[in-house]
Amino acid sequence: MAKGGEASHGARDDKSHHVLSNAQELGMEGRAGQGDHAVLKLWLRMLATTTHVEAEIRRRLRERFGISLARFDYMAQLFRYEEGMKMRALSRYLMVTGGSVTGLTDELEHDGLVARESSPDDRRAWIVKLTPTGRHAFQAMAAEHEQWVLELFKGLDRKTVQQLYTQLGELRVQMVRSDIDDK
Repeated sequence: MAKGGEASHGARDDKSHHVLSNAQELGMEGRAGQGDHAVLKLWLRMLATTTHVEAEIRRRLRERFGISLARFDYMAQLFRYEEGMKMRALSRYLMVTGGSVTGLTDELEHDGLVARESSPDDRRAWIVKLTPTGRHAFQAMAAEHEQWVLELFKGLDRKTVQQLYTQLGELRVQMVRSDIDDK
């Protein structure tokens, strides 16, 4: 088996690659060539998997609740903060522009799912929170969302899930440390 930076035999040794190829579902993985490094192939597989899961969640949210993933993520952040959040903080948590948060806030406020009030300590800032209707709607969506994710990952046993979680955590720590060292 190849180490992270070495080229591997790839498709010949990987049964899942053969199945995905036959189903015409290689997606991002189709970019990898036989001589590419194992790390590149891993990156493409992670990207393809994430894209596939995200597309399925988007589809289900739209079909079942008539809501976008962006709105769901927005409501998920506010659900964690019952007292509400400043729009600037919400923008940072969601990693989107202030304009995007303003647009989502306008839409969700119009639908009665969020309320906006001025900040008592900063007249220029707005605090946004879920309304009781918004909290109730989000709880229903979140319960189904959780079941969808469990369903999508049902082919992995508990030990594999824990190993992937741990190893991806180690990768993230390495990347954060690298970002800090670069600053």
